[in-house]
Amino acid sequence: MDAVDRQLIQALRENGRASYAELGRLVGLSGPSVTDRINRLEQAGIITGYRATVNPASLGLGVTALIGLQLSDAADHEDVAHRLKDLSEVEDCWFIAGDDSYMLKVRMPDVDGLESIVKRLSGTKGVARTRTTVVLSTKWENRATELPDTDVLTDRKA
Repeated sequence: MDAVDRQLIQALRENGRASYAELGRLVGLSGPSVTDRINRLEQAGIITGYRATVNPASLGLGVTALIGLQLSDAADHEDVAHRLKDLSEVEDCWFIAGDDSYMLKVRMPDVDGLESIVKRLSGTKGVARTRTTVVLSTKWENRATELPDTDVLTDRKA
C-alpha cells in the first residue's frame, strides 16, 4: 500500500459516496486506475465495506449504552460471541482486556428497552455479570482519523 492508496482510503472514510472520478482528481489518477486500486484494496481485505451513517434518534433509537460483560469461569468465549451476534440490538461488540471480557454498544428506543436487553444479556449462557453505562450525549462517533504511514500490505506479509 502506497501513499496514493492511503489517500484513497482516507477520502473514502470521509465520504464513502465519492465517485471514482472525484477520487481520481484528488490523487491525480484516471477513474479506471482508481477503480483498479480500490478493487485491489477490497480484495486484500483492507476496505471491508461501505455503509450509510444515520442519526439513531431519527430512527427512534434515543438511548445508547455501553454494556460490559464479565463471563463465568467455565464460559466458552466463542460460544458467547456467537450468541451475542444473534442479538440485533447489539451494534458493536469488542473482546477486551480488563475486568470485562466483552464491551457492547446497544441502541434502544427507551430505558425500558435497555432494561430488556440487559436482562437478556444477563440470562445469556456464560455471562456472569453485566455493567451498563448510559451515554448521555454523543460528541462524535465514527471519526475518520488520519491513517498511519506504515505499509499495511507489507506488514501483513511479515
